Amino acid sequence: GQHGIQDLGGAGPGDRTMLDALAPAAEAFAGAGSEPLVVALRAAADAARAGAEATADMAPRRGRSSYAGDRVKGHLDPGAWAVYLWLDAAARAVESSD
Repeated sequence: GQHGIQDLGGAGPGDRTMLDALAPAAEAFAGAGSEPLVVALRAAADAARAGAEATADMAPRRGRSSYAGDRVKGHLDPGAWAVYLWLDAAARAVESSD
């Protein structure tokens, strides 16, 4: 999914988009290897949160935030935060079913 979004929109990590949360989440999920799904999802959600929080200090180069320019400094990228929210919800759902 990450690569499809990158190919379609031309953005990448560091451009202050949802990819700043999705890329570290995908890496963390893949890095979990044979860990149980609950562990892999929590790792992905935590990585997504860290990536989303880092967008507050990034200059917007792609996505909707690029239209606002420096006015977005100090604010999280909404798309990146949304990635964290749905991954966290998935992790919590799996955690509560254990």
